[in-house]
Amino acid sequence: MIIVQYLYYPGCTLKTSAVNLEATAFQIMEALGHEMVEMEEWNCCGVVSSLTDDDLMHHLAPLRNLVHAEDQGFERIITLCDMCANTLKQTNIRVNESEEDLEKLNSFMDRENDYKKTVRVQHFLEFIRDDVGWKVLKKKLKKPLKGMKIMPYYGCTLLRPREVAIDDAEEPRVLADLIKTLGGECIDNPFKIECCGSHHTIDDKELTSRRAYKISKYALDKGADAIMLSCPLCRFNLDVRGKEAEDMFTGYQQIPVFYYTQLVAIALGLDIEPSDLAGHAVAPEQLLKDKEIVSAEEIVVV
Repeated sequence: MIIVQYLYYPGCTLKTSAVNLEATAFQIMEALGHEMVEMEEWNCCGVVSSLTDDDLMHHLAPLRNLVHAEDQGFERIITLCDMCANTLKQTNIRVNESEEDLEKLNSFMDRENDYKKTVRVQHFLEFIRDDVGWKVLKKKLKKPLKGMKIMPYYGCTLLRPREVAIDDAEEPRVLADLIKTLGGECIDNPFKIECCGSHHTIDDKELTSRRAYKISKYALDKGADAIMLSCPLCRFNLDVRGKEAEDMFTGYQQIPVFYYTQLVAIALGLDIEPSDLAGHAVAPEQLLKDKEIVSAEEIVVV
């Protein structure tokens, strides 16, 4: 079997608060017979793309990562963070459409090679959907998520702006299709594309907790057992700030929040330790045991 190598751009959060998102993605790639190689000398993606046309300097950080990908001989970068994918894609589009902007940025980065516009940025969800395929993934399942009712949550940067979106911005289906592939039941939610509260989590925790409550309460009322998402910031807000919302709303209990990679890894029957279930604000262990997806013995090692 030929093992194909793919260049992986981690970004900052994957090395801090979202280590389990990265660890489970590497598990999945190995189980699928692929290998992700972490980019050398990567830097912060720039966090978010500038909204002003004349703010070209904000594209330096993401462009430098694209140059490093070319230097390592890769024509594709796979990312896990929604914000990183969004930022890298927007910069790539800009320099591909404007030779003038590319020339200015290349001349400014006098210590790097010029960017030759050969790199494509791909979100890991796109790789699973488009390169692996749902049928192939389904054949490899060892512990389907039977009996689990899961709400997909997309947030903002995975779907906006449209030119970098991985799915339809109004009616996305990639997470819903993944849930069904894994054997779970998808619980739709009209709030699935609404903002989680984003960076207000720093200066207005109550606002973010109210957002988490609004998003999760509908899912809870519809019988959802858990939420599946892809963004580290959304995960923090729905999990941590959602847990804090329990003190704000009488009788409310936040449901568990999973990265999609965690549930894919679990469904593939992979070692559960990298999922770091104990690191969740809303404990998911009992749910997995009640659904007979993970045994008590497996949970003990976490």
